[in-house]
Amino acid sequence: MERIAAARGTELRCKGWRQEALLRMLENVLENGENQKELIVYAALAKAARDWPSYHAIVRTLKELEEDETLVIQSGKPIGIFKTHRFAPLVVMANCNLVGRWATSENFYKLQEKGLLIWGGLTAAAWQYIGSQGVIQGTYEIFQSIARQYFGGQLQGRFILTAGLGGMGGAQPLAGTLSGAAILCVEVSEERVERRIQSGYLQRRTHQLDEALEWITEAVSTKTALSVGLVGNAADIYPEIVRRGLVPDIVTDQTSAHDLLYGYVPSEYGTAELQQLRETDPDRLQQAAGSSIAREVRAMLAFKEKGSIVFDNGNNIRSQAQLFGVEQAFEIDIFTEAFLRPLFARAIGPFRWVALSGDVGDIQKIDAYILEAFAENEIIVNWIRLAQEHVPVEGLPARIGWFGHGDRTKLALAVNQMVKEGALSGPIAFSRDHLDAASMTHPNIMTEKMKDGSDAIADWPLLNAMLNCSSMADLVTIHSGGGGYSGYMTSAGVTLVADGTAESGIRLETTLNNDTSLGVLRYADAGYEEALDEAERKGIRRINTNL
Repeated sequence: MERIAAARGTELRCKGWRQEALLRMLENVLENGENQKELIVYAALAKAARDWPSYHAIVRTLKELEEDETLVIQSGKPIGIFKTHRFAPLVVMANCNLVGRWATSENFYKLQEKGLLIWGGLTAAAWQYIGSQGVIQGTYEIFQSIARQYFGGQLQGRFILTAGLGGMGGAQPLAGTLSGAAILCVEVSEERVERRIQSGYLQRRTHQLDEALEWITEAVSTKTALSVGLVGNAADIYPEIVRRGLVPDIVTDQTSAHDLLYGYVPSEYGTAELQQLRETDPDRLQQAAGSSIAREVRAMLAFKEKGSIVFDNGNNIRSQAQLFGVEQAFEIDIFTEAFLRPLFARAIGPFRWVALSGDVGDIQKIDAYILEAFAENEIIVNWIRLAQEHVPVEGLPARIGWFGHGDRTKLALAVNQMVKEGALSGPIAFSRDHLDAASMTHPNIMTEKMKDGSDAIADWPLLNAMLNCSSMADLVTIHSGGGGYSGYMTSAGVTLVADGTAESGIRLETTLNNDTSLGVLRYADAGYEEALDEAERKGIRRINTNL
């Protein structure tokens, strides 16, 4: 099968740049994906489309779609084309949404096997994934927040222990070295380790724990930034490091622990055995994976007791461990509540833009604009400078930056003007992570320990999707969890195209202002002072029900 890659250049295959942009975003997630043959983008199960016939039908439809039509997609399968209007979304989709009591991993696997749904991850089926760079700034900001809270603002001479180098976890080694730390990343797949070496995200690899720890110890003592990939299983390596009495400064994990059947690899099985057990004895495999997770999390708790800063990085590892007998699993903090909530309360989150022409010069020109126009924004200026020097291009050239209300709109409108004037070689697509202020409910990740106890209320991402449709976004999607995430989360995604037209300017301004305004009001409604201050300072219209 010919490998899919996103089209480059300015030649259109569709009837307009809006349709062409969404087609290239779909191709781009597969170009950056883990297993293109199975349409899997990341996290063991997260797919770009339901199956190959569905993929090809989506491609054909986008090529035929008119400006005043909307394509409806249900769990990666195109359903129909509807006559709407030029300011309606071109694509609306819903992925993996099951009714409450039916939202279990068992039901998900059955429905997936029948070909009735897929898990879309957060950005996979929404065609918004841009490779490991899509999560790298978030990981970096977590490490920076820990540095400020616990280590005087610096991670030089500090040891980070983590696991997982897949589509999400692959960002960890580079984020660690950009923070100045020595980071050891445990990964069962030698192929993934090699891939991160080739991409420039990882510096060294080994199969030997002794060698890995020797390199890390030397880097810590000389305060040298270093990333090491250790081929091994975290369920074995973490307890062994505990046994040796070593205490990392920071400990986390970003394996596919959310899924016991296709994701987390139990320590006692090889690849061939895994595939056989998935078909012949899935219950046994899930028990083995759960037991391995329990061993790893007990080691993480031991590190915490000895003084390490330990956190769950959003892969449901604590929930799985608790199911398998680790009663204290939730003594481990979740990264959002512990380190990032003040940013989210102001709707500052992971915003991203993609050069649809494939010209890396377009990203460089946008970088230059940001450094000048947002010179007083320390977070974004620091990140753009680091990204320019260290973040490699994956697929279509792209960038991510943690912008908030007003600033996202300012950037997007400026870029749209650059496209109009011919300063850029082609249009730019804007999107964001689903892990954003108004767009995710996940009581064990994004909304854990909300001040008002609203952790599990899923109204917000649903309202977010409806508001973004009303605001004329180009693509809007609603996702819920699949596999081991089933029943745990609901989120919403949005994509906009800056093609240099006045119409795209209207879409960009309306959608981006409303998307972030709702984020601020979500946290204001929960009683966060930062959000209340942001709403007042930015003139966001909040209804006071106490009058």
